[in-house]
Amino acid sequence: MAGFDPPGRLVTLTDVAREAGVGESTVSRVLRNHGSYSKRAGERVAEAVARLGYVPNRLAGSLAGGGAGTGSGLVGVVIPSLANIVFPDLLRGLTAALDGTGMQSVVGVSEYDPDREEALVAALLSWRPEALLLTGLEHSPGTVSLARAAGVRVVEMIDTDGEGIDRVVGFSNRAAGEASARHLLARGYRRIGYIGLDPGSDRRGGKRLAAFEAVLAEAGLSLVGREVREGRSSAAMGRAGFEALLARHPDLDAVYFANDDMALGGWFACLAAGLAVPERIALFGFNGLDFTEAMPQPLSTIRTPRLAIGRAAAACLTGDGPARIDLGFDLIEGATA
Repeated sequence: MAGFDPPGRLVTLTDVAREAGVGESTVSRVLRNHGSYSKRAGERVAEAVARLGYVPNRLAGSLAGGGAGTGSGLVGVVIPSLANIVFPDLLRGLTAALDGTGMQSVVGVSEYDPDREEALVAALLSWRPEALLLTGLEHSPGTVSLARAAGVRVVEMIDTDGEGIDRVVGFSNRAAGEASARHLLARGYRRIGYIGLDPGSDRRGGKRLAAFEAVLAEAGLSLVGREVREGRSSAAMGRAGFEALLARHPDLDAVYFANDDMALGGWFACLAAGLAVPERIALFGFNGLDFTEAMPQPLSTIRTPRLAIGRAAAACLTGDGPARIDLGFDLIEGATA
């Protein structure tokens, strides 16, 4: 890098061996905790490592081991966003579960772009990780090919509706959409609208919407209207979408939102317009984010097991459990529907 002046020479395994007064092979055995060495030798190596600030070259150890996933200690993770709290929650569950295992996560953010996801997967695999964790079940053909050829455990998270590459951990988005529709119908709502993102880019939201509409069709109904927005979901987007949808369909009695962020925006719009919730219009979200319980009217929504998904994904890396783990979800009745 231009202008970068390293503070000092990289400490090598040879330096540690010289400092500890042992051979390099002994240092290697101590650091890998593999093979025979005396207690005193182990202590001397540990002391030398601490004095010199030596960091083992895990990548070199992995390559020397003869293939991917044989000692790098890295877990490659690709998520679509850091702006959506769903994914930081998932990472919290994952990293907490990895603590103490000797494995560390390396995270890439795809911004919901399949081509970017593929490039990130290729970059992560070049570091020979122990495992690869992906979000969702829909990927580019190139990503699927890379993951299948990597020779490491692959875990796909958050969705169970479809075929997986290796291990799948999450919940059924279709079942979540069905449960949402049945809840609104059971409460007597019949003129229902939808606000969300393009189902082509929000694949999991598209699955929920399709299942929601299928339940309405079974009851002889259909969505009265829908407002599909482009960009990153937010409360501001939800408010603008709600106002646009209600302007076109003022007789709606309920709105189903793709997520809680947008549902919060809908609630703000109702507050500003003096619309009683749920008496005049009901609001139903998705994800069960923490703020939904703190609202003056707790949001009616689906709570997803984000931390548990992260923990279960980590468990897949250290065991031979089931190939598919469905952790389900909770329907939160709340006070808005």
